[in-house]
Amino acid sequence: MELHITRAEFWAENEGSEITAEEWLAHVEADPDLSLHAENGPYYAVWSGPSKHEEPWLEWFQGNVSSKWPDTALYQKMLQVAGALGARVQDDDGTFYEKETDWQFNPE
Repeated sequence: MELHITRAEFWAENEGSEITAEEWLAHVEADPDLSLHAENGPYYAVWSGPSKHEEPWLEWFQGNVSSKWPDTALYQKMLQVAGALGARVQDDDGTFYEKETDWQFNPE
């Protein structure tokens, strides 16, 4: 499952409501808990928060910021990022997640 930070009504149809690459990079630069890891791509950022994943990541691509199978802590960080970017969190199927308890995934 992939979750997307998007301004669109449906993440895959975001023309006219994109988060720009410049906005994403500015957000990463301003957020002390995010750092770019350019070896994985110019828009790939790693979160330093308390994730169960070894390398919790977010990546900008074509106007959205996404992550695959984020754990609950990274999902909650995604809500914060979405709020800062005037966006929302949505899954592949178009369901929006708005509260901290809407997404629960804690891999072993």
